[in-house]
Amino acid sequence: MRPAFALPVLLVLAAVSLPARAQDIEPRAYSNAPIGVKFAIVGAVATRGDLSGDALPITDAHLETSTLVVAYAQVLDLGGRSGKFDMVAPYTRIQGSALYQGAPVERDISGFGRPAFRLSINLHGAPALSLREFRGWKQDLIVGASVQVAPPWGQYDGTRLVNVSSHRWSVKPEIGVSKAVGTWTWEAQASVAFFSDNDSFYGGHVRAQDPLYALQGHAIHAFASGKWLSLDATWFTGGRTTVDDRLNNDLQRNWRVGATLAIPMGKLDSIKFAASSGVSARTGNNFDALGVAWQHRWGAGL
Repeated sequence: MRPAFALPVLLVLAAVSLPARAQDIEPRAYSNAPIGVKFAIVGAVATRGDLSGDALPITDAHLETSTLVVAYAQVLDLGGRSGKFDMVAPYTRIQGSALYQGAPVERDISGFGRPAFRLSINLHGAPALSLREFRGWKQDLIVGASVQVAPPWGQYDGTRLVNVSSHRWSVKPEIGVSKAVGTWTWEAQASVAFFSDNDSFYGGHVRAQDPLYALQGHAIHAFASGKWLSLDATWFTGGRTTVDDRLNNDLQRNWRVGATLAIPMGKLDSIKFAASSGVSARTGNNFDALGVAWQHRWGAGL
């Protein structure tokens, strides 16, 4: 099997930690695979550093998080084009300290974070193919789009400053392109995340957030053994918040870089390692993330 089929799905572990999902680093989001293939993913991620941002209305946060991730994905035939449905659910423990309005606070808590559900479609260059048809297919240029929805579920206590969930809806549409050149694949993605208001914010207030815009880029090298390595970068901006219409000084304009390594473990399994770090931060990006995930695939006559 060519590497594009062996490992087409990576739900990046940093995406389910506390920062907003516009900070995701996700290579191969729009790769092709045979219709009917299903994926189960179990992983873990640890973060260290300043995690203020989406879920945390605080500053100077020195927090450690440990997250267990469970995910499922399935390749679909969407009117003759390949697509994918995926969902991910995180369970997180947060430990550490931060400042709120200049006063120190501490927190040690565990709970479920907001799950995320996504539907994607490859609009060009990745037709819906059976397993037999896929064996003769070769990628050139793929253009795809997706929308991800995260409901206001998970652990949240409006009387506390630090929570695992942020008690609001978010919707993130995205477009992406993927171009194969020899053993390399070059990818770019653009997205914007929209947020509903949190009307149960600390102290009985209402917290709102502006849209958060993001760009991603990936340079992916496929090895003859089936392994692949991706060098990743993402830039995001926006996301300024208000509390009861009072504007906060938390505009985000940040860069992150990372790398992802995927290694086949037999015909149906693989293991992935992911790392990312903030290299430039205006707000809430000074953290490092390390993750590992096991993936199993089945269906479509495998």
